[in-house]
Amino acid sequence: MGEVISLKRLLEIRKKWRRKKVVFTNGIFDLIHYGHVKLLSDCKKLGDILIVGLNSDKSAKKLKGKNRPIISCMDRAGILAAFRFVDYVVSFNEETPYRLITKIRPDILAKGSDYKIVEIVGAKEVKAWGGEVVRVRLLRGRSTSGIVARIKAGSVL
Repeated sequence: MGEVISLKRLLEIRKKWRRKKVVFTNGIFDLIHYGHVKLLSDCKKLGDILIVGLNSDKSAKKLKGKNRPIISCMDRAGILAAFRFVDYVVSFNEETPYRLITKIRPDILAKGSDYKIVEIVGAKEVKAWGGEVVRVRLLRGRSTSGIVARIKAGSVL
């Protein structure tokens, strides 16, 4: 089981991981579904430590609109930390995880395959310090926005 942690504490712990391959991914992770689970599980397979950057409620609202997130940041963080393949969850208020990425300095930056490398925030920086950027294959037809649309339409799976 993972841990919900502050950036300050995470950076203290990070200093001890000299021989560990650190993987970082991020997202809103609202209404967690199997697509999220598969993405995170695949991210963990890339290294030793998986850190998930989680958009705060404020950040999620900026990106998704006033009716999102549906699940609070505290609850989303707790759910993510409960997965055996997630080691740490750290939230951020900014629209992007750029600050987290540059402070944590992961060995691998992982995002879903719906992003092109040039669209991945922090990719240039991770490559500059010798890290790797990986696009993880997503499951088709799995998205929180799609689930919300189906709920609004009254349709079921």
